[in-house]
Amino acid sequence: MAGSLFGDDDAPQGVAPRPDAPLAERIRPQSFDECVGQEALLAPGTPLREAIARDVLHSLILWGPPGSGKTTIARLIAAGTAAHFVPLSAVLSGVRELRDAMADAAARRARSGQRTILFIDEIHRFNKAQQDALLPHVEAGDIILIGATTENPSFEVNAAVLSRARVCVLAPLSVDAIEQLLRRAMADPVRGLGARQVTATPEALRAIASSGSGDARTALNLLELCAQAAPTGADGRRTLTLAQVEAALQRRVLRYDKTGEEHFNLISALHKSMRNSDPDAAVYWLARMVEAGEDPLYIARRVVRFASEDVGNADPQGLVVAIAASDAVRLLGMPEANTALSQAVLYLATAPKSQAVYAAYTAAAADATQEVADPVPLQLRNAPTALMRALDYGAGYESAHDAPDAVTAMSCLPPRLDGRNYYRPTNRGFEQEITRRLTGWKALKEKRRGTS
Repeated sequence: MAGSLFGDDDAPQGVAPRPDAPLAERIRPQSFDECVGQEALLAPGTPLREAIARDVLHSLILWGPPGSGKTTIARLIAAGTAAHFVPLSAVLSGVRELRDAMADAAARRARSGQRTILFIDEIHRFNKAQQDALLPHVEAGDIILIGATTENPSFEVNAAVLSRARVCVLAPLSVDAIEQLLRRAMADPVRGLGARQVTATPEALRAIASSGSGDARTALNLLELCAQAAPTGADGRRTLTLAQVEAALQRRVLRYDKTGEEHFNLISALHKSMRNSDPDAAVYWLARMVEAGEDPLYIARRVVRFASEDVGNADPQGLVVAIAASDAVRLLGMPEANTALSQAVLYLATAPKSQAVYAAYTAAAADATQEVADPVPLQLRNAPTALMRALDYGAGYESAHDAPDAVTAMSCLPPRLDGRNYYRPTNRGFEQEITRRLTGWKALKEKRRGTS
């Protein structure tokens, strides 16, 4: 039997949820007009809304964070379509359940012409073979696939499946949208908390709405928890205050998946904020990662990389600070090392920037791996044996320590690459001094080679 997406506590289509179901389930929108926060996707006249209204829906991938409305949209489509609706959970279902559902869909279409909407929650958890098994039935028109995922479908959904579906991006709900849902939940006497006469101060309501980082389910669960714990006043009402909410909340659970897209989004935000010399944004994104439980050594490694790649020799001390922060993480652990990471991030954000080191290595690596592997010039080879000296190893070597200004005319690149200029320092920070030195040394070398 196919695993149910909705679980034992969830009501089947067209049946009101049980009174003891969680508030988030009881107050779930029963029409598209009740949906808030996804107007760009669901407002009247939008392509998706029109396709649903005319029952000409094609396969969809609903991509959005938890609590943004993916399951709600799937349920509302099921309620308004003439197609047969089959929900599956990629967590609970395997290949056998998937094949049974698709065999039933093919038989139903052959028997009555009715198509099947197959809704797969967390479709990214299906492996390649399971996703590939969908393709023949989608192409034959037996099923309309609706997949829901919190992960970027570009990485987690097979390209063949993705090419046959429209990706609908759901944004995290705004605090205002969640507040609207909370007010509806407090006012509704049947599905919500209206019969319990629950109200909240504006500050408390805002704190609840902000608690879920765009996740309506989290906010509604918190509202229900606070309502259950709130004392009843003399007038029979329960009024939620900010203090009560903070006591119930204790600490916001940040939306963060250390192996998913948000992980890469946040480290990208940290890198780009440091690169843009924005210390306030940089320390904010650092705090988001640290407080969400990111591995501090991972952050430290990325900060060390940034010190070389984006600051480089414009401020060589940046790498020293980054390495010291990495050592502090290993020595102190968390949370004590959070200030060491913060110090490094702030230092690098306010340091002069240069990618000249990164560019130099990239260009040199291209020549090293794509061109002919030239032998090391004889003048650069050591000659510890008589045979090697007889073969002219070391012949023509000029020691810089023996030359005026410690610069010789000797070339150190293979003859075919002589004159290549990989390192091009900027005029920012310490690289100003490096530029001055290289310019002077170049003139000396040319003079001693007789080319000036």
